[in-house]
Formats: sequence, C-alpha cells, structure tokens
Amino acid sequence: MCAPVIELIGLTKKYGAFTAVNHLNLTIKKGEIFGLLGPNGAGKSTTILMMLGLTDPSSGIVRVCGINSTTEPIEVKRKVGYLPDDVGFYDDRTGIENLIYTASLNGFNRTEASARAEQLLMRVGLEVDRKKKTGKYSRGMRQRLGLADVLIKQPEVIILDEPTSGIDPAGVREFMDLIMQLSREEGLTVLFSSHHLHQVQQVCDRVGIFVSGELLAEGDIPSLSQKLFSGEPFVVEAGIVTDSFAVAERTSRKEELEACLKKLEGVLTVQLTNDIFHIGCSNDICPEIARTIVASGVGLNYLQKKEHGLDDIYNRYFEGGKTHE
Repeated sequence: MCAPVIELIGLTKKYGAFTAVNHLNLTIKKGEIFGLLGPNGAGKSTTILMMLGLTDPSSGIVRVCGINSTTEPIEVKRKVGYLPDDVGFYDDRTGIENLIYTASLNGFNRTEASARAEQLLMRVGLEVDRKKKTGKYSRGMRQRLGLADVLIKQPEVIILDEPTSGIDPAGVREFMDLIMQLSREEGLTVLFSSHHLHQVQQVCDRVGIFVSGELLAEGDIPSLSQKLFSGEPFVVEAGIVTDSFAVAERTSRKEELEACLKKLEGVLTVQLTNDIFHIGCSNDICPEIARTIVASGVGLNYLQKKEHGLDDIYNRYFEGGKTHE
C-alpha cells in the first residue's frame, strides 16, 4: 500500500489553556480530494498552518509527502501549493507578470516561467485578461489567478483554505469544476477546507467533520450516512393510489402491501402515512419496491429515492446541541 501523502498523528496545538487542535489523526492518499468541514473557529486553519510548517504543534507529528513539516518546513513548502481565502498580488502588475514573478522565485528561468504562466492562465480561463493589472480583477478572477499561482511550481499537494469566499455562485461552480479536473488529470492531492457543505459534497472523495479542534468523523458520504442513520443510507418514498378499491378494502390492501414490502431483502423499516410509504433500506432497491407495489394491484403514483447528504450528516452530529460518538 502506498504511503499517505498527508499524515497527521496525534496532532495538537495549544495556546495557553486553549486547545485549538486536539489529538488529530488523519491520513490522505495520493490523488484524493479531502474536505475538512467545520464551522469558522473549528481549528481548520491552525491545522493547515502546522501542515505547512508555519506554526509548530504542541505535540504530535505532521508529515506531508513523507517530510516532517515541523523539522523540514522549507522542503514541505517546495511540495505544497497553498491558496488562502484572500490571495495577495502586486496590484500594479498584470496577471502574467505576477505569475512569472512567482515562477522565478521557484527557480524557473525567464523562458520557462513565461511558458508556464501562459499555459496556466489558459487553464484557469484568464488568457484574455492576462495583461490586465490584477488590481482590476474581480474576486473570482483573483481566486482563479491564485490557483494558477499555486500550480506554477508544480506541487504534489494543494491546500485550499476557504477559497470560494466572496465569489458569486457561477464563479464558485467554475472554480470547483476546475479543482476536480486538475486533481483527476494531474493526480494532485487536494485538501479543501471549508464550512460550505454543498461545495465539499460536490468535489470531495472523503470528508472530515472538524469541530472545536477535534475530528468527529471522517469517511465518504455513503459510509458516514450508514454509520449515522441506523443502517438506512437510503430512504424511498412511494406514493400509492387506492381509489379503485372500495373504502372497506383500502385498509386491507395497504396492510397487505406493507407486509410484502417488509419481506423484501434490504428493507429495514416501512412506515405508511395516508397514501405514502416511507421505506428505509440498506441499499438501493427501488426497482424491487416498484415491482412489488405494481404486483399488489395498488396503483403507483410516484417513487423517489432520498440519499442522506452531507447536510443531513452534519446536522445529525449536532442534533440537540450534542455530538454523536
């Protein structure tokens, strides 16, 4: 098995009596997009600073690309590209001038730097604006230029810390699509830190729910859903029609259908409210449910499947103000 690209072992950061990060254990594989999800103040940015070697942990170990970030921070910075929520550029220089300057700082000669800058500006959709001064760039344009700036040194890992703050919805979609494309095509490992649930769900292979300095849970969305929702990662809602039966017969028909649905493999719970069945399942068995309803002679009005999303998972962790173990 390949060694993890990012490895955090018992990572802790204290500021006096305050614990910002508490015994964090996490591994992220090569080519993975991992979402670090949590509210503002959860400790996400502090964790990133330790990963980059910009602040020392109180205890624990952090390795990036097999390098200890605490003892060899310069080597880690050569491997990692970092995009904060607000990127700083020289506003009196153009987009391409800023990129060429960054490339030169990372050891590229003028010819290599210029070619790499042109390529990346095209990649992030800024080729038309490459000679516009960055002081005239919109918020979304600055973030796309920031992504090009991160990529110009050809990193193995990119860390995005709330990168979509202040960008309009269309710009966010374009930015997230670009992240997925880059990760898949170039094998980049991405750590995406955010408090926006929808954005994390949209792009991440796995997520970690991070609150008050602690990682409450981590995994892909189906596995987290199955763990939290009593083995019912799928809920199927089926609307039925019983108008063709006499009033006295309708109740018995519904009861018979309910019994048949409960016998299906994968069905865990069945609840009937008026003419709507709510069926909890361990896996997606919509075709079997539809066939059973039709075979019973009861009319099928509609069938829809609900998979518990990241918002359901996140909210379940904080139901009643308590976290779930």
